[in-house]
Amino acid sequence: MTQPIACNLHDYLEIACIYGYRVKLTLTDGSVVAGKAVDTVTTADKREYLQLDTERVETNRLAKLEVLTPGAKFKEVLF
Repeated sequence: MTQPIACNLHDYLEIACIYGYRVKLTLTDGSVVAGKAVDTVTTADKREYLQLDTERVETNRLAKLEVLTPGAKFKEVLF
């Protein structure tokens, strides 16, 4: 089992999904992924993911989330 992210940080992921924000994710290895936030997913083995319209990213790999959607409720979250 991987370590889940803090609840207050998870809330930002949920908000991004509720509003369907376009996001740019910087991962802990320095790679960048972009897409529309669709859902958060927890698997049977307790791994948490942010589902984008382009791919699924494990939340413990997140370093930064930037919101690309104009007028969003927040702009950036550091993990």
